[in-house]
Amino acid sequence: MVMEPAATPAKAPETRDVLGVPVGIVSMASTLEFARNWLREDQSRLLLTSDSQGIYLAQTDSELKAIYQRAALNTPDSYGVVWALRRQGIHLEDRVTGVDLVSGLCEIAAQEGKSVYLLGSSPGVSEKAAKALQAQFVGLRIAGARDGYYAKHEEEEVVKDVAATRPDILLVAMGIPRQEKFLAKYQDQIGFKIGMGIGGSLDVLSGEVKRAPKIVQAVRMEWLWRVILNPKKISKVATLPKFAMYVLRGRKP
Repeated sequence: MVMEPAATPAKAPETRDVLGVPVGIVSMASTLEFARNWLREDQSRLLLTSDSQGIYLAQTDSELKAIYQRAALNTPDSYGVVWALRRQGIHLEDRVTGVDLVSGLCEIAAQEGKSVYLLGSSPGVSEKAAKALQAQFVGLRIAGARDGYYAKHEEEEVVKDVAATRPDILLVAMGIPRQEKFLAKYQDQIGFKIGMGIGGSLDVLSGEVKRAPKIVQAVRMEWLWRVILNPKKISKVATLPKFAMYVLRGRKP
């Protein structure tokens, strides 16, 4: 009997330290290639999007920072992080954003016959996003979809329900840092191959929220667009100058 050679483990992404968070020096294409390889391996990984707010919060949240530090990859998800890398001599062509990454992961899942679970956002939004994604990517298997509005005492039951579907990819839209902590806490219990926090991506993919036009993204004013549509996001925007100050100081607070 001829033995087939064992699969070669996926190479780890190159990273640079941004205020204690290892941020991947990656493009959208290379990130998706890592993801495709990881889906073929028998291992659970965290694929996180690191934006300015998340890295800023990690400065005073040791649990969040530890999660970032053990993730398989933290993508540069905001212009602030891209700017911080540029100060280290790393010039990326663009961000690797959550909403674009979700679409890419779903396309790969459809091609590879892998399943996706959507967890989070408001009632009805994840189900609507699931239908939109299945319409876009023929053959996409949605393991399940439910909102993130449940009481704390219901969480264990939610986790059991998600685990029972055995999703290959778990996308959690609960906001930073709740989504990252959920993924890290229940990683072993759920057993996903890729777990990712996706913020407000389901709102955009479901059509509930309009994404900024390309011209607005090109001039790097997407943050202003989000605040105009949802003034509550001003608290997130308020972390940007604080993040920049930490980077300019060249040290952690």
